[in-house]
Amino acid sequence: MQDMAISFFQRISRAVMGKSRVDDNTLDAIEEALVESDMGVDTTLKIIDNLEDRVARDKFMSFDELVSLLREEISLLIDDDDRTFDFSRKPYVILVVGVNGVGKTTTIGKLAYYLRQQGKKVILGAADTFRAAAVDQLDIWAERAGADIVKQAMGSDPASVAYDTVKAAVARGADVALIDTAGRLHNRVDLMNELTKIRNVIRKVVPDGPHDVMLVLDASTGQNAFQQTKEFSRATDITCLTVTKLDGTAKGGVVVGVSDQFRIPVKFIGVGEKIGDLRPFDKQEFVEKLFSPDDLK
Repeated sequence: MQDMAISFFQRISRAVMGKSRVDDNTLDAIEEALVESDMGVDTTLKIIDNLEDRVARDKFMSFDELVSLLREEISLLIDDDDRTFDFSRKPYVILVVGVNGVGKTTTIGKLAYYLRQQGKKVILGAADTFRAAAVDQLDIWAERAGADIVKQAMGSDPASVAYDTVKAAVARGADVALIDTAGRLHNRVDLMNELTKIRNVIRKVVPDGPHDVMLVLDASTGQNAFQQTKEFSRATDITCLTVTKLDGTAKGGVVVGVSDQFRIPVKFIGVGEKIGDLRPFDKQEFVEKLFSPDDLK
């Protein structure tokens, strides 16, 4: 995609620059700007349809009025379920899924650190046993975050690791168990079977677990994020999203489109490489940043 460094606000500004009224050409330019910002076609058409209805009524609209309307429309499309983790359910089990390369293992480490900063005792489960690098990486993150880790030899049964993790979480009085999983979409049936098996063994120890299934997406992958969400949603019940590499507003459209089309709340966003660069998602702040020339940091 061209001009990925251009912010969403800059795209919209270019679309309406020099226009005294919002006409069909202006709407076409706005539509192009929305699609180029990775909001997805379906979400873009929702926004454009609503803009057309408003323009048909008001005829004339200033730039500030247009931006205000766009801000309102986008805010309404983002799932604003602000359900917090219920740590009274102990151990609170979070199963983390996502394809290789999206920052899944790194996100688990950062989330462990975030929870440790809140005084929670955290244990990590290295159930991505198909990549030695994943286990080694999670081991490093566990040490950085001050969390315990449960791991087995490469090639071990992921469900066995998940079972040992929740057993250890119960035995050690952990508040939270974060379980990494293999990031493969080679075959949806295999993925579904593997995640179902993991879920079943968790429930042998924690009957109402996992309490959340978090899908990690990479904002820079654009439309691939939609396909990944679709495939994982078919394989398991995704309850929340974490969007990584969201260090610039040029990539922010993915958050809007995925949340709108799949009605899954965004729980966290990753805005950098440091251990503290995982933040709880704030919809109001996010939308304001979309309409700012600055980035999301």
